[in-house]
Amino acid sequence: MHDHEEIVRRFYTAFSGLDAAAMNSCYADNIIFSDPVFGLLEGLEVVAMWEMLCGNARDFSLHFSDIQSVDHEYITCRWTATYTFSKTGRQVTNHVKAFIRIVDGKITEHSDGFRLSTWISQALGWKGVLLGWTGWMKRKIQLNARRNLAAFMEKRSVI
Repeated sequence: MHDHEEIVRRFYTAFSGLDAAAMNSCYADNIIFSDPVFGLLEGLEVVAMWEMLCGNARDFSLHFSDIQSVDHEYITCRWTATYTFSKTGRQVTNHVKAFIRIVDGKITEHSDGFRLSTWISQALGWKGVLLGWTGWMKRKIQLNARRNLAAFMEKRSVI
């Protein structure tokens, strides 16, 4: 278990320094990732997502805590990121619970859980407060995130 906790520490320490390459080195090649914004991503999509997010981050800080082993493969932790959302210039503080599976020293599954409506309210201001809880707004945010990732991957010739 101790080694698994060290891998999680290494991942989030790299994340706090916006070091996407070091983050991605913690992942297995066939990594599966999911969160409320991007949905389900696999392999190179995950790698590209972190490269895009780390490259675009402004006024970023991250703190992680409560690393806990669930069993011989699964670990959870909590992390909080504070940053300026580039499209609106609004500050966002995102409180996340991560669920991570580690096999043979690499992260094979990573799922981040947080309330999307809270994120939308912070990122979009009054429009997010009024509409952030709706399925329509959540789908719009998810579609935008996936489009941005696809454009980033195409630009970087990842796909």
